[in-house]
Amino acid sequence: MKKLCDAVDRFCLNHPRFGIPGLMRYVVLLTAAVFLLDAFSQNTASAILYFDADAILHGEVWRLVTWLFIPEYDRIIWMVVGMFFYYFIGTSIESYWGTAKFTLFYLTGAVLTVAFAFLSRLWTPLTLVSNIYLNNILFLAFATLYPDALIRFYFVLPIRAKWLALFYVFLTFYDIVRMDTWSVKLLLPSLLPMLAAVWLAYAVFFWDRIREILENIGFLTRHNRSRQTIQFKSAVRQQKKKDSQRGYRHKCAVCGRTDTDFPDLEFRYCSRCAGYHCYCQDHIFNHVHFTE
Repeated sequence: MKKLCDAVDRFCLNHPRFGIPGLMRYVVLLTAAVFLLDAFSQNTASAILYFDADAILHGEVWRLVTWLFIPEYDRIIWMVVGMFFYYFIGTSIESYWGTAKFTLFYLTGAVLTVAFAFLSRLWTPLTLVSNIYLNNILFLAFATLYPDALIRFYFVLPIRAKWLALFYVFLTFYDIVRMDTWSVKLLLPSLLPMLAAVWLAYAVFFWDRIREILENIGFLTRHNRSRQTIQFKSAVRQQKKKDSQRGYRHKCAVCGRTDTDFPDLEFRYCSRCAGYHCYCQDHIFNHVHFTE
């Protein structure tokens, strides 16, 4: 997972022009347009645009993308509030990450959702794809980047974003646990792939934060104490102790001068010598290499 996270950062660094500037603006505008079309066509627009695996396999390929713009709310007041909220968190993430990384994050969540939806057809004929979970993971990303941001819950109660994010995670798992037998058999096989898709996208982009949290709560303590793990702080302390006992840190293997006696000298380690051998600036390129 760390390699994927590093690969994302390298890609965004090497391709700064990748992405759509102001992506959430277009998502919000298209969602509002579909909402208005639904209002005047008795939800005909959503019926044409929502994700339908069978229809896609029969040539209606636009459904691979248009499900992103299906309105989450059916009342205009909640629609307006929701669109302003998602526009706010989307632009905030983009300003923190940059256009390339935010666009890649949004596309990764969308592509994984579609891929997992088709994969779920192997065990269930019911395919559920909704932009609700993708929008929720946007909020989780915002809360990770801006944990202390204040959000007015129902326009009144100010709550920090990190607590709302924890509440969302709790509700997600609680809703799964409290499902009745009928829902588990019918909905869960198609619901879990959609959740897994957006959570996988989040894990790839926030692996460093997730690892830090796991270390803080003790899940990675066993790994940190293993013999194969280099304890950097301990090694530094041991090295400082050795240096204090010897009275120097670097000593030339040819002339014997040290950094304590000659603080203006530069010392380097030779990469061609077997083992670790230090040389001063006068002998780093003028010495007999150690072979064993």
